[in-house]
Amino acid sequence: MSIESVKAHFKKWDREQDVMEFDSLSATVEQAAETIGVSPAQIAKTLSFRGDGDEAILVVAAGDAKVDNKKFRKTFGFKARMLSAEEVLEQTGHAVGGVCPFGLKNDLDVYLDESMKRFDTLFPACGSSNSAIELTPAEINTYSDAKAWVDVCKDWEEALIIERPLEKISKY
Repeated sequence: MSIESVKAHFKKWDREQDVMEFDSLSATVEQAAETIGVSPAQIAKTLSFRGDGDEAILVVAAGDAKVDNKKFRKTFGFKARMLSAEEVLEQTGHAVGGVCPFGLKNDLDVYLDESMKRFDTLFPACGSSNSAIELTPAEINTYSDAKAWVDVCKDWEEALIIERPLEKISKY
């Protein structure tokens, strides 16, 4: 699996050439942001959780967002329990550091967190610890075949409040 399966996935939309591979690591939000040259918030991270049954569910969120356990339980009806690195690889076909909602080994339910909607583009990984692709939130939705947009994260709203006035000021 990994980057080859992601490129094959994007081939359906003639976007496989848009997968970027780097000489440096992009396995963490911070590494990816530094490698790409964007803020950590603009990295779309894919989080893997135990689903209601045997299969995992994936939640893609902005890099500065943290899962809010109360919101998660209210949305999904069960406690947020992250998968181990071995379980992530088994469920997704991608190793931790390259997990994304594209080119998956299993047909998993993918959900997109509202925290990503504040950006024009984001950079999710592409199946390896040194890859990414630049996509709009709408493209992430399409290419991941997401089930729904959800609001299960916290701490990013504060960043939104701080960033918005600066954007307005810089326009004048």
